[in-house]
Amino acid sequence: MAECMSPESWLSIIKKEYLQDFIREGGAAVKCVVTVDGSAPLEIKSGLQRQAEETGFFFTTIDAAFIKIHLVEQIFYQVAKQVDWDAAVLSFLRCLLQDHYKLPQSQTEFTLEQIALLNGYEERDIRHAINNRLRDALFLDYAMSQEFRIAMITLCRHQLDSAEVSDSLCLSIKGWLRGELRLVSALKQALIFQKIGRHNARNMLLSLAHWLKLSGKNGLVLLLDISRYTMDKPKAPDGTFYYSTGAVLDCYEVLRQFIDGTDESEYCFLAILAQSRFLDEGDRRSVHAYDALKLRIWDEVHDRIYINPLAPLVRISCCQSTGVK
Repeated sequence: MAECMSPESWLSIIKKEYLQDFIREGGAAVKCVVTVDGSAPLEIKSGLQRQAEETGFFFTTIDAAFIKIHLVEQIFYQVAKQVDWDAAVLSFLRCLLQDHYKLPQSQTEFTLEQIALLNGYEERDIRHAINNRLRDALFLDYAMSQEFRIAMITLCRHQLDSAEVSDSLCLSIKGWLRGELRLVSALKQALIFQKIGRHNARNMLLSLAHWLKLSGKNGLVLLLDISRYTMDKPKAPDGTFYYSTGAVLDCYEVLRQFIDGTDESEYCFLAILAQSRFLDEGDRRSVHAYDALKLRIWDEVHDRIYINPLAPLVRISCCQSTGVK
């Protein structure tokens, strides 16, 4: 078996080489972490969350036992459910306007009317000026998909003037982001005409990572626990998800797409957590069953003594720690 790193060693390198520098400055990375003993996954999850929060990132984890990761839209929905959209919108507006205007302190008073009063402007003048800033900062920011940009502008306009954008439209947009909206026709007024699905969910997730940076975070740290995909279904159901081999291959294709899209991504660190069966040759659930993913992460050329901690695939064990060069 190839040599393993300890969770502490890997996490410290991820913090130093990625979270403190590369990702927060606009980079993106996908890392696959394979644990070879039972306690390592918990240490990886808790440690990565702690480091993400310490470095100012938004962190969330998704477990395939409860969320179907092979459906990429479910990944986005789950992340979107963890986001406080009202707080993110308010933070974005403060970042956008604080160098130009005196701003109200509370969220309820953060309106065009109050901003105009504080700065001695007519409301129509401040509306025109702020709408132009929203257009330049959001609608013309092509790092985000068009539907996402429209949704964020609409939420910002609702915060500034709830009479201009109704509460029902605002709730519909949040429901659309979370995958809870039944009829997309409720968004016709906002010029959004399609649901988030397999065709656009990855772009929406990358747009969200960019938006988090604009709203005051350093980006997104997302941990996908795919361990359940390498497990066989038990005879007695336990209320969680188990997957067919077809779903396993679909999951690996989703991961492959994330890896191939790294150069197009910003402010995003994706960690894929798997168990040792993920590496077993001849196993129909292992990465060997899907060459398109294996060839992107496999360490075919490696040092016989030292581990490369920056490799796309790293083996982790709490009971074993070897040299890192």
